[in-house]
Amino acid sequence: MIRLATPADLDAVVALHTEARATYYRGHIPDADFLGPGEIARSRAGWAAAVERGAVLCAVRDGELAGIAAYGERDGRTHLTQLHVLPARWRAGVGTELHAACVDDWRAAGVTEARLEVFEKNERAQAFYAAHGWTPDPEAPRDGDHLVLRLTLGPETE
Repeated sequence: MIRLATPADLDAVVALHTEARATYYRGHIPDADFLGPGEIARSRAGWAAAVERGAVLCAVRDGELAGIAAYGERDGRTHLTQLHVLPARWRAGVGTELHAACVDDWRAAGVTEARLEVFEKNERAQAFYAAHGWTPDPEAPRDGDHLVLRLTLGPETE
């Protein structure tokens, strides 16, 4: 089931985000950059603001938060800012269902193009996005240690 996050979900959202990020950042950047108290506080504040805006989707499986996605507008463009799946739920369709819910929302809003940034060392995520039609953004293919991807939305295909 996909639903909007509520303030009651905040602790679970932050915990899932922290665990998922550790899987791709560990060994590539210092742990404090994704597990330190300052970073977790920053993350919590960001998630709280996104939940307040109604911009966070939750995938729930067996009564447990299994995945989260957030998107918003930046510089007049739609951005998928977060899409994380609990590592224990990888390869079970959670990410695909969250992605489809985002795309459905974008199409309903008349969005024809979206962007995202993915950590250059996160090959799992890059393969996921490629399988869902995301391609390198020709206007700005990198932002620091992240690749910038673009998805062009047609009326029927992802």
